[in-house]
Amino acid sequence: MTELVSTNPATDEVVAVLPVHTDEQVRAIVAQAREAAVWWRAQGYDGRRTALLAWKRHIVRHRGELVELMHRENGKPRIDATLELMLAIEHIDWNAKKAGKVLAPEKRKPGFLLANFSARVEHVPFGVVGVIGPWNYPIFTPNGSIATALAAGNTVVFKPSEHTPAIGRWYVEAFAAANPEAPVGVLSLITGYGETGAALCRAGVDKLAFTGSAATGSKVMAACAETLVPVVMELGGKDAAIVAADADIKAAADAIAFGAMANSGQTCVGIERVYVEAGVRDEFLAELTTAVSGIAPGSGPKASYGPMTMPSQIGIVRRHVEDAIASGGTAVVGGPESIGERYIAPVVILDPAHSSSAIQEETFGPTLTVTTVDSLDEAVKLANDVPFGLAGAVFSRGHAAEIVEQLDTSQISVNSVLGFAGMAALPLGGRGQSGFGRIHGPEGLREFTRTRAVATQKYPIPGVRLLSFGRAGWLNRFLPRLLGWLHGR
Repeated sequence: MTELVSTNPATDEVVAVLPVHTDEQVRAIVAQAREAAVWWRAQGYDGRRTALLAWKRHIVRHRGELVELMHRENGKPRIDATLELMLAIEHIDWNAKKAGKVLAPEKRKPGFLLANFSARVEHVPFGVVGVIGPWNYPIFTPNGSIATALAAGNTVVFKPSEHTPAIGRWYVEAFAAANPEAPVGVLSLITGYGETGAALCRAGVDKLAFTGSAATGSKVMAACAETLVPVVMELGGKDAAIVAADADIKAAADAIAFGAMANSGQTCVGIERVYVEAGVRDEFLAELTTAVSGIAPGSGPKASYGPMTMPSQIGIVRRHVEDAIASGGTAVVGGPESIGERYIAPVVILDPAHSSSAIQEETFGPTLTVTTVDSLDEAVKLANDVPFGLAGAVFSRGHAAEIVEQLDTSQISVNSVLGFAGMAALPLGGRGQSGFGRIHGPEGLREFTRTRAVATQKYPIPGVRLLSFGRAGWLNRFLPRLLGWLHGR
């Protein structure tokens, strides 16, 4: 197959036809990126800031084109595409302006034995970074790696999902249009299927960032391991919200409805599980039902969310819903009948078995389980008892801090959902089946650099040649006593 045909998930209309890059072509594009890396690194933080901000402005000025393309190729409503774009722009802006400060050389203390030295740590770009992006947030999510890696001084080769390649092409071409003086290869595009991603892993990149499922992430890691390419894995989630008895119940239900159903539930940091204290369970269910009742999928201007972008995901959603009900859960909103050929209406299931796939596996659809608990301790225990650890939410007026401290996850919103994703200064990443490494924030910038330790002798100490075969005899006799004096008392 030499062509990749991208279609509108709502209509099957052909959006774009792109090439499927061969292994040889991928290697050539990576080699081109390596040549461009010399120029890009030489621009320094100020030059890269100028280029990234020019890119940002170009995207914003042409946002109508991109939003329309996102609506057609991904299926999400235009307003959701606009919101996604706003978040991505915030991250480009933050990285462009903060990279120089975050990655500035750091002075370190040399210690007593080498007091005549100075010491510093430098943050050096890897060189060429490969990025394999997802389809659910085709701008915001890969941008979290791409803008960060570029700001840190790397060039980037980007493979967008085969479901949203035209969006990826637009994004890459926008950088070139905004920076005509930049050589080809600062930000490059490759398109294709899984084999193309595997070729990128083996094409000589110095680091690779992947966003997707744990199963695919394992394959990417295996390909990268062949040549010891380090990786950042931003994988799936099964994020839980805990609703305490002292929460603002109406506000919690409203936020959770959005966190669960927005983007057709196709959000790795979206809410898929709720644990609510028994005393407020009925009130919460009533408010949640009200909040969800006004939500409807579609492709028109009044749609709350669009179609399922990847058709194969519909079967997973159906299996999870059926399993939840078969395990003893009660459908309080929707049910198996909510699952159509392209669209899935909201589904809320009360108290399915904890062992059911609807609890233990990532669903990635507009569904939500609600589990009744007798205490916050039980809520925390159940929330942690899944193989994922990406994000979550806590709703409480007086117990949020203690709940947050006990949750074994990597990002948490308090009395809200998804707040961390909109803050460019906060890191994003996971644990367990949710992956490892960090994008966004200072931690993300450092993720795309390697450290270089530099120790400089400022002056010799007469008679004290510690790092020499010519050490004086008195010094050899003195060292054991010095060891005891420094560390044995």
